[in-house]
Amino acid sequence: MTTKLLNLFKGTLAAIALTGAATLPAAAAELAEIQAAESINIGVLIDFPPYGILNADNEPDGYDATVAKMLADDLGVEINLIPVTGPNRIPYLLSGQVDILVSSLAITPARAEQVDFSDPYAAIRIGLMAEADLDIASAEDLDGVSVAVARASGQDTTITAIAPEGTVIRRFDDDVSAVQALLSGQVQSIGASNTVMAQIRQVAPGKFDEKFTLNEFRLAIAVTPDAPELLAYVNMFLAGATEAGALNEAHIQWLDEPLPDFAE
Repeated sequence: MTTKLLNLFKGTLAAIALTGAATLPAAAAELAEIQAAESINIGVLIDFPPYGILNADNEPDGYDATVAKMLADDLGVEINLIPVTGPNRIPYLLSGQVDILVSSLAITPARAEQVDFSDPYAAIRIGLMAEADLDIASAEDLDGVSVAVARASGQDTTITAIAPEGTVIRRFDDDVSAVQALLSGQVQSIGASNTVMAQIRQVAPGKFDEKFTLNEFRLAIAVTPDAPELLAYVNMFLAGATEAGALNEAHIQWLDEPLPDFAE
C-alpha cells in the first residue's frame, strides 16, 4: 500500500452518502439462493484504509473488497459491493440488505449473539494515540483527556469499558471524522487501529505517538445465523485461499505485511 492517509481520506466523506443512496436487495440469501441468482451482495467499508477505501473510480476497494471479490469468484457469481459504515453494517446484514459482511468486523461475544462469524481472515491491533507531549501510560491517565473514536467500533467499546469517569469520549460516525478531529486539535487523542496510526504518523510526523495498546481483534466474515451452508462455504473458501497463498498475497498488497498466523 502506497497511498497516503490524506489521499485515502479525500472523497470518503462525500462517499458515505452512497451508503444511503445505493439500490439494495430486499432479503439476505442462503448459499443455494446466491448460486441460483448468480449474484451476491457483500457489505464493505469505504472509510477504513487500507481495509476499505474508494479508488480513483469511486468504487469500493481495499483489502476487504479484494477478499470479497475473491470469494465471489470462487462462488462463480457476480458481486455487488454495498458500502456500509461501522454502525450500520450489522443492521444491513440482519435486515437482508446484504448477504455477507466483509467489513473489518472484529469477533466479539456481543456481536456473536447477532451474527455468525467465519474463521479469521485478518487481525487488527488498536491503540491509544495522543499528542506526543501528553504523559499517558495507561487508561488511568485518561482522566480529563478527550478521546476520539469511531462509533460502535472495537476501540469505542474498549475505551468505554476501561476509561475513568473524567474521560471525554467523543464518538464520530467513522475513522475519517475521528482522525480529522485529532489532526485539527478538536481532541487530544484517538483510539485507532495500527494501520490508521501508521498513516497518522506519515501525515503528522512527531506530533502524535502511541501511548498503549487497547486490544487486539481478529476479523471475520459475517453471515446471518440462519445461513449455515453459506458459512461453511466461506470457511472452505478461506482455508483454500490461505493454503494457496492468495489471502497472504492480498494482505501484503494492502497492509505491507504477511497474513497473521491464526493458529498461534
